[in-house]
Amino acid sequence: MTTSTTAESPAPAPLLDLQALVVAVRRRRRLWSSLALLGLLAGAAVAVLLPPPPTAVTEVLVAHQADQPNDPGTLIRTDVALLHTTRIAGNALRSLKSPEEPEDFMKDYQGLGLTNNLLQITVTGASDAEAVARAEALADAFVADHVKRIREAANAEATSLLDQRDRMRDELAQVNKAIGDASPDSGPKASANMESLFARRAELTSRITDFGQRAAEARVGTPQLVAGTQIVDAPHAVRRSLPRTAATDAAIGLVLGLVLGLAVAAVGSVVADRPVLRRDIAANLGASVIAELPRRSGRLWRRRRIRAARTRLTTSLARTVRDSAEPVSLLELGCARSAGTIALDVARALAAEEPVVVVDALPGLLLADRRPKPGDPTVVGGERAASEPYPERRLGVGSVAPGTAWTDLQYLGTRTVLVVRAGHGSAAWLHTVARQLADQHIPVIGVVLIDPDPRDRTDGTLWDGLDTALRGQSERAARQNGTGRRRTERVPLWAARIPDSDQEAR
Repeated sequence: MTTSTTAESPAPAPLLDLQALVVAVRRRRRLWSSLALLGLLAGAAVAVLLPPPPTAVTEVLVAHQADQPNDPGTLIRTDVALLHTTRIAGNALRSLKSPEEPEDFMKDYQGLGLTNNLLQITVTGASDAEAVARAEALADAFVADHVKRIREAANAEATSLLDQRDRMRDELAQVNKAIGDASPDSGPKASANMESLFARRAELTSRITDFGQRAAEARVGTPQLVAGTQIVDAPHAVRRSLPRTAATDAAIGLVLGLVLGLAVAAVGSVVADRPVLRRDIAANLGASVIAELPRRSGRLWRRRRIRAARTRLTTSLARTVRDSAEPVSLLELGCARSAGTIALDVARALAAEEPVVVVDALPGLLLADRRPKPGDPTVVGGERAASEPYPERRLGVGSVAPGTAWTDLQYLGTRTVLVVRAGHGSAAWLHTVARQLADQHIPVIGVVLIDPDPRDRTDGTLWDGLDTALRGQSERAARQNGTGRRRTERVPLWAARIPDSDQEAR
């Protein structure tokens, strides 16, 4: 049977993996829940420590001369802008006999157009009574200013019309005089001239009458606009409930904090690029996930399940170490205590049949410096193990965290099991670990995932590459003896990024 040795190129990774993003954000729930709680407390604290000042509100019905049913609100927005002028603010302060500057007073009130003709005025003060007085004075000043502008506009229009009427009256007087001074000759030319004067007199008379009527109408409409502009809701203090205000501010703070926390968690997860799914961790390391363990003991109703999983893992690793002709090591990334605990459990299981020495190369010598318990295996430091040979079976435990002395890993074991904390290492560092172990010719038997996401349903098994997988040890031995058949193997992600010439050189 002919087999292909060409490496399969990995499928292109999506630009943004939503599943991994959701899992990463959910794993950082402490961050966004803390920010949400902080926002909740900050909102409640603001309501209690910084209560809003006493506030009064009033509503004014504003009549406009150019009112239209389809007005988009331009006129009422103009009234709001006019409300925030020093003229109206100064008139209100003069009525209150207050020495305050208009610019400072303008900071204490605001206007809002509720409809095209309804203006709401909100004013703050040192007390409820002062706020009500200031709101009343401001509303009266606005109404007075609006009425004054209406009357001035109407008077200006009427005066302009009357001036034009007077000019036409003077012209009419000149036409009448020309008609009276005309000669009694009845020639054709004189008759045409008289007809022109009479036509002009009729036109001027009609226009004089029209301008008079328009001037009267301009003044007639003014009282309606003046009467239509009035205060429809008397100034009154706004009653505020401290519990309701605190609850509202707390809810707003909670939402803002939650949104901010989720945004920070999402952006941080994308930027950090720390794989959390089994699928991604296995693909980046080029080894299958063989077991999972929580980082903590968990709740009471889950401890039995956790102990069962730990027992299964210990039995599996002990069988692997026992059946392996090469020394095996446990290398951790982000979970030194968990790796040390697993190493001790495996060593205890092996010690029942043969002497075992645990070589501790963890940062800080977590196992070598601990107080041994009855039945614990012998634990020695990495430097001592290198200088003194031990005839017993050796089980190395070390680290592949940044700063690792890669050339020393082969002295811990020529085969290894990676104990990796989900979401701890970046994808780039997982690639580095896989490359360095491959350079040292240390095959990875499998990956023990610590603190996995409980809702992760992805597959952490690499179905190709049985050279190092636990289930492929028999095939590996058969191939070494020349009796097995070759399989098409998938190259890990870190190897797929190496040029072909570089792979052949290796």
